[in-house]
Amino acid sequence: MTTRKPTKRELARARRARDASYDGVFWVCVKTTGIFCRPSCRARMPLERNVEYAFSPREALTRGYRPCKRCQPTRAPGAHPDWVQRVLQLSAEARDRRITDGELRSAGIDPVRARRYFVERFGMTFHAYHRAARMGAALDDLKGGTEPLATGLGRGYESDSGFRAAFSGKFKATPGRSRIVEQIKVEGMESPVGRFEIGATSRGVCLVEFADRRALPTELAQLEQRLKMPVVPGSNRFVAQMVDQLERYFAGELRDFTTELDITGTPFQRRVWAELVRIPYGQTISYGELARRVKLPGGQRAVGQANGANHIAIVIPCHRVVQSDGTLRGYGGGLWRKQHLLELEAAHASLFAGAAAAAQG
Repeated sequence: MTTRKPTKRELARARRARDASYDGVFWVCVKTTGIFCRPSCRARMPLERNVEYAFSPREALTRGYRPCKRCQPTRAPGAHPDWVQRVLQLSAEARDRRITDGELRSAGIDPVRARRYFVERFGMTFHAYHRAARMGAALDDLKGGTEPLATGLGRGYESDSGFRAAFSGKFKATPGRSRIVEQIKVEGMESPVGRFEIGATSRGVCLVEFADRRALPTELAQLEQRLKMPVVPGSNRFVAQMVDQLERYFAGELRDFTTELDITGTPFQRRVWAELVRIPYGQTISYGELARRVKLPGGQRAVGQANGANHIAIVIPCHRVVQSDGTLRGYGGGLWRKQHLLELEAAHASLFAGAAAAAQG
């Protein structure tokens, strides 16, 4: 398993493309302003002659550069800015009512800024996000036995008819049919490789994705379409179990995930993903070997595309597939994350093997 430092030409190309897959690989230091940024920063593009590159925030700081206030390059990848954390906390504390633009302004938050951030990050405005969270909580109330009228009033709707209309618009069913209504609960968690968004239905986990991937809103829309149920902010028992198991995985305490999965994909994709799960912890295989295992010799590109369509990172371990010479290639979360995961597993594989041998002896 090897990685290489990007060439100067590759660094320049990634910077010009604002390629988020290089976030965490290098940082852009702007000589004329004295600040450093992530490659994906949306600030004005500097000329190449005014740029130098660093390969850690510490290196950039040591050279005397200041962190960009816009992209916050010292923040963990995918983590929300502090002001967004305040918005999310406000939403979590107000699942029983609407939040107005005036309330956002009183909290020091620009409603237009919130709208833009939530559209880019979640594929919906903040107000749509908060309505979805309230409606998800209302569905939980109904499934718990609360009557529709009490549920609507308890979630901040001024009339029974208003609540019923909103519920039907979100779930395509009346509150009286709540027992058969399903939803995808999505909640974030922080990790050593950045923030994840974890989604689950009542059947199991359907999403474990890096929160800073630009394709995340598209993935959420695809899940809604494939599973025929809306995405709402919140947690359920499968989300909570996955958070616990991922925390143990990163701590080197867990090798095999046992949380139930709710997998969507084509028959070929599912065949590839089933083979991925069979790759032992701490080991890798090549794309060619993966293609042979799914009985498609020479189908490296096809299995690579199936890897890229995997919505359940780490649990379905597409990071364990490398090129035939051991070098890393093709990981949606960025090659630095792929390397981190493989190094983590390699460091702990011998400990798991030793524990297993001791238990047998």
